[in-house]
Amino acid sequence: MIPARRITAPFALTLALLSLGGCQQAAQDETKAATTGAPESKPGLSVAEGKFLLPAVSGNPGAAYFLIDNESNGTVSIASIAIAGIGKTEIHQTMGGSMKPIDRIDVEPKITLKFERGGLHVMAFEVNGSLKAGETTEMTITFADGDKLSAPLKIEAIGVAMDHGDGH
Repeated sequence: MIPARRITAPFALTLALLSLGGCQQAAQDETKAATTGAPESKPGLSVAEGKFLLPAVSGNPGAAYFLIDNESNGTVSIASIAIAGIGKTEIHQTMGGSMKPIDRIDVEPKITLKFERGGLHVMAFEVNGSLKAGETTEMTITFADGDKLSAPLKIEAIGVAMDHGDGH
């Protein structure tokens, strides 16, 4: 008969080695995530020139404008956009002098799509009073497949955003 200690010692050693291997794998996964970007970043996409315009009158909506660059080989679909400090957002399109909400935006491969005045933009309702010109807030774009992309937005007062450098 084999003593119980002889059976349990190799078993305990095997469990310890398996646990150590799991810890090493988790550390490798964390290192890989840190070097390849945030776990929620969508490969091939980037956001630039992000700005949020505070409303001229408290209680009115603000607006967000930015560029989204799709360097991937496939079309991506924007399902929603959230902005920190904003209660509700809607993607809008201005066409023929009128504005209408849009549920989904497709961004074709190898293009840069502009969210700008007079075109696509994000309307921001229920603006938190803590958002101040000169600071930044974060925007998170959620795609139809569930992937996300976050980017900073510079917060500007509407008068600053409308100044074209010539006093107008």
